[in-house]
Amino acid sequence: MKKFSSIFILIFSAAMLLQACGSSTEAAPDCKSADVFCVGMVTDFGKIDDKSLNQSVWTGIESARQAMGITAEYILTTDSKDYDKNISTFGESGYDVIVTVGYSLRDATARSAVIYPEAIFIGVDQDHTPKDVDPTSPKNLVGLVFLEDQAGFKAGALAAQMSTSQKIGAVCSSDIVASIWRYCEGFKAGALYINPGIDLNVVYHNDTSLDQAFIDPDWGAAMAKKMVEGGVDVLFGAGGETGNGAISAAAKEGIYVLGCDDDQFYLLPEARKWLLSSAVKLITPGVFDLIKSAKIGEFPGGTNYTGLTDLAPFHAFAKRIPDEVKNWMGVIDKGLLDGSIQTNVEPTKP
Repeated sequence: MKKFSSIFILIFSAAMLLQACGSSTEAAPDCKSADVFCVGMVTDFGKIDDKSLNQSVWTGIESARQAMGITAEYILTTDSKDYDKNISTFGESGYDVIVTVGYSLRDATARSAVIYPEAIFIGVDQDHTPKDVDPTSPKNLVGLVFLEDQAGFKAGALAAQMSTSQKIGAVCSSDIVASIWRYCEGFKAGALYINPGIDLNVVYHNDTSLDQAFIDPDWGAAMAKKMVEGGVDVLFGAGGETGNGAISAAAKEGIYVLGCDDDQFYLLPEARKWLLSSAVKLITPGVFDLIKSAKIGEFPGGTNYTGLTDLAPFHAFAKRIPDEVKNWMGVIDKGLLDGSIQTNVEPTKP
């Protein structure tokens, strides 16, 4: 994991910009001018500083703004009926790059890429492979995707090795969203790889609307407390504010926790004392790299761009995790990389 340490430091430093930023400009930019390079971001539900997907994407955009002098704005979506309208706000204004965040915006993003061929579209956590769209898929569209099952597998393997009770759990938002499915089923697979007899308790928030599934920290906290009462001593939280609510509640109960999407050591300080690591998608550098490629005319459009995943640094646990555990994690890293270890997790829920 040492090879990613500088990336995590970069992400943390850029994330601090959020404390002072709403939208990144005060006056409306002239994005139709050839001299102004504009990037617009359309969120799914949740806040811009959600300590999860939205925040990671915006941090990548802000990093690009600092490094390349671009202009950047965002629109927070409050109703799914507004997806197309929000995207068109940037399209009609002549934005060079439009970044849409989350699985639910996939179809609206694909439609908009055809309507606004002069703009470049980046769909974060959206599958835009040619098999899912017209064979003449627009070259101005790319899906930024990740192998979440591999990150979840590593988290599950770590959890199984650190558990004393051999009872571990995961509190996840909706499994309708492919990335959450891959994270949490990967967590299962990694735990079972270490101990086929381990007691696993994995729950999905499928008893509510998709709109609510990611922004329900109270439900996440309630599920975490229920698991702790049942003897779970390591818990994984996945899926926006819902997963974060579970992580914070479990840490308050004094059990090991694992974060998701971002390095939660920086984003959930209340959980630091018990946070082993986080299963992360390196969203910020992925967004940064794609914006840079768009600006220099080397955009890899027409399909997907696969970003990196890993476990975040152990931070406070760096010297407390046994060498045997670290060695096993090294074996798993190598096996996932060379294909000798497979997660066997379907890309989407069957």
